[in-house]
Amino acid sequence: MTGPLLRVEGLRTWFPIREGVFQRRVGQVRAVDGVDFEIDAGTTLALVGESGSGKTTVGRSLLRLIEPQQGRVVFDGVDLIGLSRAALRAQRRKIQIIFQDPYASLNPRWRVRELVAEPLRVLGLARARSEIDARVAALLAQVGLTADDGAKYPHEFSGGQRQRISIARALSGNPEFLVCDEPTSALDVSVQAQILNLMTELQARLGLTYLFISHNLAVVAHVADRVGVMYLGRLVEIADADALFAHPRHPYTRMLLDALPDLEMTGRARTPVAGEVPNPLEDFLDSADRRNVAVVQLAPGERLSD
Repeated sequence: MTGPLLRVEGLRTWFPIREGVFQRRVGQVRAVDGVDFEIDAGTTLALVGESGSGKTTVGRSLLRLIEPQQGRVVFDGVDLIGLSRAALRAQRRKIQIIFQDPYASLNPRWRVRELVAEPLRVLGLARARSEIDARVAALLAQVGLTADDGAKYPHEFSGGQRQRISIARALSGNPEFLVCDEPTSALDVSVQAQILNLMTELQARLGLTYLFISHNLAVVAHVADRVGVMYLGRLVEIADADALFAHPRHPYTRMLLDALPDLEMTGRARTPVAGEVPNPLEDFLDSADRRNVAVVQLAPGERLSD
């Protein structure tokens, strides 16, 4: 294919603020406020930023788990925002999500084989019980589990194993694109490395494309081809991962990088981060102020000047 697999243009997702007995609308939160980016097939774009910057809302808006108010999400030449619910379901096989919390994203009343098989049934990819069982066993083996694990319930597994089950469920429809919503943030550091290695291996083997959402720049440095920095609902800087870590352009990016632990800084004073992230409420920052938020974007392979 030519061009990017996913292209996002002018994405806006705002949430109304209501108060009183009659829930009168008094304002709105600009969770995502005009985001543009592209992701090439087989690559990983990471979105980073503090909690509340709009990262997760971007991921869920792409899948229309949250309906955006404006913008285009063009996946493989098809604008997902303009699709009807019936037409969108046909695209769901190609686009899946891995949620942040493996303890909350798996139904505790279902056995693992039922959790992994559900997309197969819903999307009509397999109907015979023997076919479904064989596919589930193959998916569990693909993420480092066994076919016998399919008979167990989620509470019988550790956090890392539960996230492997979530990955197997996401892969059951043979997707091309995965939204990874902080898939390792709820796990121990040693388990994080195992899950990241698994995801990297699956990407190389299956040709997957990732939108990797994280607040952990140390994790992003190991998995991302390109990195986008979210601030107050906007994408303020996007560049190749190596270039962004070596020569960050935006002050907010530099602040995030300065917060990373660094052995070379041992014993030396650091400049503390001052102030707070502004409130995303509509009335707090008017449109003129928002237009003045600088955006730095580099094309793939573009060199940074000193």
